[in-house]
Amino acid sequence: MGFLAWLGYGESKTYYHTIAELETLKGSAVSQRMRIGGTVAVGSIRHLSGRVDFVLEGEGKTLPVSYIGTDPLPDTFVDKSQALVEGRPGPEGRFVAEVVQAKCASKYEAAPGGKGSSAPSPTEKSGM
Repeated sequence: MGFLAWLGYGESKTYYHTIAELETLKGSAVSQRMRIGGTVAVGSIRHLSGRVDFVLEGEGKTLPVSYIGTDPLPDTFVDKSQALVEGRPGPEGRFVAEVVQAKCASKYEAAPGGKGSSAPSPTEKSGM
């Protein structure tokens, strides 16, 4: 029974790799389940029958991805969002993802040219 638990654990492990690391993987590491993070390339999201294709960018490299999962994509999955895909490398350099997680990076950035607060500073006077 302990052997089955150990075997199940070994098959469920998921390693994180960067897009640049993918081309350096060799042997059985290439076919293992893994997670890859990157930024969704502008204009790359294509909704097709049974899958969604897009491109992740990171470290000056790109990775074409096909999402074949059954869960709907997150609302935050848009151009320029940070995405984490989980799956396996597929044929012809395309990553086949079964899970996609995304967050919109711009949602957490300060507004351009803004000071971060619209409240008057303590040194401003009210004119009364």
